[in-house]
Amino acid sequence: MTTIISFIVVIGILILIHELGHFLVARWVGVGVERFSIGFGPVLLRWRGKETEYCLSVIPMGGYVKMMGEENPLEAGDALPYDPSKAFALKPLWARFLIVFAGPGMNFVLAAVIFMIVLATVGRPVWPAVIGRVTPGGPAASAGLRTGDLVVRVDAQRVAHWEDLDRAVAASSGRPLQLTLARGGAQEQVTVTPRLTEVRDPIFKEARDSWELGAGPQLTPQIGSVNSGSPADKAGVRAGDLVVAVAGQPVFTPEELMQSIQKRAGQTFDVTVEREGRRLALPVSASTVKEKNPAGQDVEVGRIGVGIVTKTVNYKPYPPPTAVWYGAVKTWDMTALTAKGLWKIVSRQIDSSNIGGPIQIASEAGRQAKEGAASLALFTAIISVNLALLNLLPVPMLDGGHLFFFVIEAIMGRPLSLRKREAAQQLGFVLLMLLMVYALYNDLVRIDAFRFFR
Repeated sequence: MTTIISFIVVIGILILIHELGHFLVARWVGVGVERFSIGFGPVLLRWRGKETEYCLSVIPMGGYVKMMGEENPLEAGDALPYDPSKAFALKPLWARFLIVFAGPGMNFVLAAVIFMIVLATVGRPVWPAVIGRVTPGGPAASAGLRTGDLVVRVDAQRVAHWEDLDRAVAASSGRPLQLTLARGGAQEQVTVTPRLTEVRDPIFKEARDSWELGAGPQLTPQIGSVNSGSPADKAGVRAGDLVVAVAGQPVFTPEELMQSIQKRAGQTFDVTVEREGRRLALPVSASTVKEKNPAGQDVEVGRIGVGIVTKTVNYKPYPPPTAVWYGAVKTWDMTALTAKGLWKIVSRQIDSSNIGGPIQIASEAGRQAKEGAASLALFTAIISVNLALLNLLPVPMLDGGHLFFFVIEAIMGRPLSLRKREAAQQLGFVLLMLLMVYALYNDLVRIDAFRFFR
């Protein structure tokens, strides 16, 4: 029930804000609106305003704003039942462009507002500057740093969180740093020289150069979700478990946990978790899947069917003015990340099995709701950015398709013929249906819905 309610709330908010963007800008530029609908199919509730009929329909997977004269009313030749000055098609190109763009635009605005509110109230997650894994032979090991050391200063600068240490190392350009450590109730000072190394982006595995100490933070990896019927589920792993070791080797970060599982494809090993104050060693048999490495080659990696998150220790709110800025920055970063992901799927750099549909959204919404209102709000912001970008794709039937037609109109000095637009709309409808079916298929594969046919 939590999953269903969370899904309806998230999707309902996104659709309402999106269609409200179209509606408000249409009214602002003088276009008449015949119907404002949340959902498709049979109408559950309806009420009529002075000019517009407002509807709530049974299928909550979209909505629409039906405007007067969406196609050029002069092409019909009949008497119009409304004022021609309110016809969408007779408005200037810039007005029509704004009306169509306003839908995805409002989704971007919604995401920014959510990020701002969460950053100003709850804050961002922060972790203490406690040393986790120390790489043998690295700068930290050579300087004598140990697992469990707390870094309190870098040179003369106080270190409150791990991100402060990260920034100091990144800005060092290889300059030796004097670290003040809290160890065993006393303070010690060590000098460590950062080294330049190649690191890979945790999402897209892209390589970049970065200064580092050869030591990572102590970020306890936590199981966020467990797929039904997965190896982890069969082994008794539960959402909320804290993972402390894999095959007897300590893991200090979600990235280390993921890498430890990936390199054990087809193997059975113990995953040591902490649950309700007790440590349990759970034998897990990892499945084997193929994915592309950074060189584009197919490699076999291990999977156990879990979502991995970081156990949050504390949150630090931003002052409101700073939260406004970082809310906008976060929205931009999420937009760039989503656009890159879409491009990598289209260019086959990422497997298309990553495309998710309503079942995956509902499942994740339910999981985030259990984490709290802030987690659900952030999830809503992320999906809002995804919805905005998808709607801006130049595909007929989507807002981006209409905007593409407007660009053609601006270049040609006249709109495409009605016949060509209708043909494009039909093609777009078929493509969207195929995409939705494929996304739903991926959702069903994730929950192993086809096991009954084996």
